[in-house]
Amino acid sequence: MSAAADAIASGALNGRVWFYSNYHCNLQCSYCLTESGPRVLRRELPGEVILDRAAEAEALGFTAFGVTGGEPFIRDDMPALVAELGRRRPTVVLSNATLLNERRLRELEPVADLPVHVQISLDHPDPVANDEMRGPENFRKVMEAIPKLVERGIGVRIATTLEDPDAVDPEQRERLCELHRSMGIPDEDHVVRPIVNRGRAATNDLGLLAGFEQLEPELTVTVDGAFYSPFGPTVRGGRLDSDLLVSRATAPLQRPVDALLRIADQLPDGHDASIGIR
Repeated sequence: MSAAADAIASGALNGRVWFYSNYHCNLQCSYCLTESGPRVLRRELPGEVILDRAAEAEALGFTAFGVTGGEPFIRDDMPALVAELGRRRPTVVLSNATLLNERRLRELEPVADLPVHVQISLDHPDPVANDEMRGPENFRKVMEAIPKLVERGIGVRIATTLEDPDAVDPEQRERLCELHRSMGIPDEDHVVRPIVNRGRAATNDLGLLAGFEQLEPELTVTVDGAFYSPFGPTVRGGRLDSDLLVSRATAPLQRPVDALLRIADQLPDGHDASIGIR
């Protein structure tokens, strides 16, 4: 068994490998970690690189994959990539769901028979409040996309990102839960997480501070290198943050894995991993 597999089995390392597929997006959310938007540099991680690193991750004992951005489905090759990842390991792809037109939905149909979930951002049960953070018509497009995915048998999760989840009005949270339940999404597939004070959120003075001791070690591969967490490869003022970078090299994957394990081994017992993405 590899050192990574041992660490995953003991709980010292998350078994999911994340891939930042790209940084550009059709939206420009106020708390975006990567300052994503329509005009940013794409910084795409090529599909063949994603699949090569995924194969290495399998051999090292990693148990799941995640794809994030930017908006992954802005890429034409994303449905096929997600399907191939899902054939290898359980996979989640984070999306704003606003680009899931009929063509894209047809292209996604093969993942219905695979352990794949599309994790969709939905922050508020009221359209106006939701769209203030995420952009015009976001709520409407999400409400249209979710039933179409569910009808096709494609796994869906809902991700709610809030300034302070503990301070949310219980009535508001229940209304949001009733909304996703009405579309066939159970409570166990509803993720609620705080805004992290990085990227555009930091510029707008939003969210919680987070570094090595507040984040769970989750190997995250980008075109710029490998990071400690999917919260790591953030952008502020157009510049990539490197404080959570573990290795500029991502191949062979063993190199960033070894670097990540060395860092994780030095963390104090009981460090807070409560804001990890799943």
